[in-house]
Amino acid sequence: MADRPEKEDDAIAELQQVMATLRGPAGCPWDKSQDWNTLTAWTLEEAYELADAVASGKTDAIRDELADLMFHVVFYARIGEEQGLFGLQDVARQAVEKLRRRHPHVFRPVNWQSEGKSLEDNWQRIKRQERLDRGEDGMFSGMATNMPALMQALALQRRAASVGFDWPEQEPVFAKVEEETLEVRHAWEAQDANRVEEEIGDLLFSAVNLARHLGVHPEKALLGSIRRFRQRLLWVENELATAGRRMEDAALDELDELWEQAKLALAPHDAQSSGNPSQ
Repeated sequence: MADRPEKEDDAIAELQQVMATLRGPAGCPWDKSQDWNTLTAWTLEEAYELADAVASGKTDAIRDELADLMFHVVFYARIGEEQGLFGLQDVARQAVEKLRRRHPHVFRPVNWQSEGKSLEDNWQRIKRQERLDRGEDGMFSGMATNMPALMQALALQRRAASVGFDWPEQEPVFAKVEEETLEVRHAWEAQDANRVEEEIGDLLFSAVNLARHLGVHPEKALLGSIRRFRQRLLWVENELATAGRRMEDAALDELDELWEQAKLALAPHDAQSSGNPSQ
C-alpha cells in the first residue's frame, strides 16, 4: 500500500488507496470477488442503517454509517475504474454538473418563481428534460422498480404530477382516502378476499398521495410510527414484568390502559425522535 498521505484533507485519497489495496493481488478475497451486482444488497442495507442512525440523533452513529456508505461509493467507482469505464473523479464531476443543472435558481439568473412554479415542479421538469435528452421518452423511464413500495408509490406520483396529472388542492385528496376506506369495508363485507387486497393497496396508495400533498415523506412517517409502537409496547411489557407478569396474562382493557400510560410517559422521547408526540 502507498504511504499514508500527510495532509488530513487527503483522507478521501487515502480511502481510494485502501480500496485499491483491498482489490489488489494481495487484497481481501471477499472484496476482490465483488462486482456491482453483488454489492447492491449490501449498499441498501448500509443506507437503511444510516437512516436508522439519523433517526437516533446520535452523531457518532451517523458519522460511522456515512463512512460505510462512502466506502460503497468508492467501491463502485473502483470497479468502474478497473474496467476502464469511470473513476471516483468522474462520479464527483457528474454530481457537480447535475447539481448545477438542477439548481438554476442558485447557479444561473433564472427567476423560476415568476413562472408560477415551485422548486419541486422545477426540479421534476429538469429531470424530465434530462431523460428526454438521453432518449428516454417514457414517463417512468429510469425509475427504479425495486424500491420499497411506499417510496415507489411516492416516486410514481411525483412523476405523474410533473406532467400535470395531480389534484391542485388537498381537499380532494382527503376525500379520496375516505372513499378508498369505504371501498375496503365494502369488499370486506362482501367477503371478497381478492378485492380486499386490491382495495387495501388503493388505500395505501391514496395515503401516500395525501402525505405528498401535506409535505410528509410517507416512508419516514411510517418508520416513525413503527418506532413509537415498539417503544410503547416495550414500555408496557416492562411495566408488567416489574410486577412479575407477562403480557399474555393481562386483559385487553388493562393493556389499553397501560398503552395510554406509555404514550404519556414516552411523549418527550417521541417528540425528540419524530417531532410529533401525538398519535
